[in-house]
Amino acid sequence: MMKRFLISLLSLLSLGLTSYTQSISRLKLDNLFNTLSENNLAMASIAISKNGVLVYQKAIGCSFIEGNNKVPANINTEYRIGSISKMFTATIIFQLIEEKKLFINDTLYQYFPSLPNAGVITISELLNHRSGLPSFTNATNYPDWMDKPKNHNDLLALISGRKADFEPNSKADYNNSNYLLLSYIIEKVCKKNYKEVLNERIISKLNLTRNYYGNGIDSNKNECASYKYFDNKWVKDKAANLNNFSGAGAIVSTPSDMTKFIEALFSYKLVSKASLDKMKTLVDGYGMGMFPYSFQSKKGYGHNGKTEGFASSLSYYPEDKLAIAYCTNGEVYPKADILNGVLGICFNTAYTIPVFKPLVINNQELDKYIGTYLSSQPSIKVLCTKNEVNLLLETSGHTFVLDAIENNKFMNARYGYFFEFNQANKQLLIKEGDDVYYLNKQ
Repeated sequence: MMKRFLISLLSLLSLGLTSYTQSISRLKLDNLFNTLSENNLAMASIAISKNGVLVYQKAIGCSFIEGNNKVPANINTEYRIGSISKMFTATIIFQLIEEKKLFINDTLYQYFPSLPNAGVITISELLNHRSGLPSFTNATNYPDWMDKPKNHNDLLALISGRKADFEPNSKADYNNSNYLLLSYIIEKVCKKNYKEVLNERIISKLNLTRNYYGNGIDSNKNECASYKYFDNKWVKDKAANLNNFSGAGAIVSTPSDMTKFIEALFSYKLVSKASLDKMKTLVDGYGMGMFPYSFQSKKGYGHNGKTEGFASSLSYYPEDKLAIAYCTNGEVYPKADILNGVLGICFNTAYTIPVFKPLVINNQELDKYIGTYLSSQPSIKVLCTKNEVNLLLETSGHTFVLDAIENNKFMNARYGYFFEFNQANKQLLIKEGDDVYYLNKQ
């Protein structure tokens, strides 16, 4: 829904680590993830590294669910990390630039002359999403073929057969085609497939034993499937064919291997300082293979990933030498909210573990929420009413019962939605995983 909304025994595992940093409270982190697990709000794995040493790891939920067969996740469970793969691809591109095997101002015409604006689009513009090329994943029938194999020519045709979205270098707009093409360019320059280049240039160098170019999902190899929460249960999601993504999103990893990668990148073990500085340089909020991250006054860099029901985040805070990698194969409570809590604990700021038990509030207090709320993009209309006990939300013929969990905050546990009323702005925020919809009261 909305996606769905518009049409209408989890186990815990926490292992002892080789090092402990007192500035990061493992107890608070355990409390946060235990709370999420106990309330069916996430199935996930996290690794936190400080000064190059793992200080916290934990996995919650299941890696695989088939009827009554539930396989608990552990810290070595492997997740599809989606667009975090782009950080690996950008790193390889800069290695090739340093070796003078290609140049940042090379045009796309040298590799794929038939693509729109190939004569003016440069490697640089592919790296920071300024090409204007149409995204191959935005093809209208993408859900129909996402799990089917496509070869290079098939995917190139999806790009070349459509008009450019905008003039090259006129603005930035996130686009999977950019990094698909960069991975194809890597193959042409290295005369090897992307998987081989990835193994030689990053995986083998860093001894990343659980980081690789993915294929199908094999639960016997501790690979996990992804799930969506619907009607009080986890429902298995459709799995994409990773070969269709290559360097734009085909990598599988564990949080601990992800922290090794980003620490190596920021300690110049993979590229030079000059190259990393270029990767970090922001133009219209976009770096090259990375984005800015922030928490209060702390500044970091990283990338998010999302594919099927998987969602992931990898970030590094240079001043604190802090790396955080988070992977989920089942998301109800928003990943962004979870990571804000993790950062609050890591940086020792005031943070209260959320309570997800329904609160009993005076029925008259619900009156301030009653009304009609609208959003134009996407088009959503909801009506808030109440019964003798609960706030109700109606949309498209469906009624959702909302339980109060905090002041101005509600949830629907059955479908995994969160609702937040902003009285000052007369707004209703509806959260479905990482998707947030803003509706205005009429």
